[in-house]
Amino acid sequence: MQQQTTGQPQSQQVIMTTPPTIITTKDTHYVKDQMSWLLVAMKKCSHYAQECTDPQVKQIIDRAGQMHQRHYNTLLQHCQTDNTSAMNNVSGSMSAQ
Repeated sequence: MQQQTTGQPQSQQVIMTTPPTIITTKDTHYVKDQMSWLLVAMKKCSHYAQECTDPQVKQIIDRAGQMHQRHYNTLLQHCQTDNTSAMNNVSGSMSAQ
């Protein structure tokens, strides 16, 4: 597939290699939505695995549910960080400059 050029300079996208120390309110809402979606996916996997009669399909659905649960737990661990103290540390280091 070829890229089309419009004559305008293309902006360079900055790739973040490490997560930020603090997150914004908008980020928090996005993470909250993602966690809700993961919970729904876990519940659906659990339900359909119970309904399934084919053992191989049941195992695949169970593994998908476990994957969603791992992702949920990862996000939960990130959310348990004290954002207020992180904000104070950032503010303190900026005022020291």
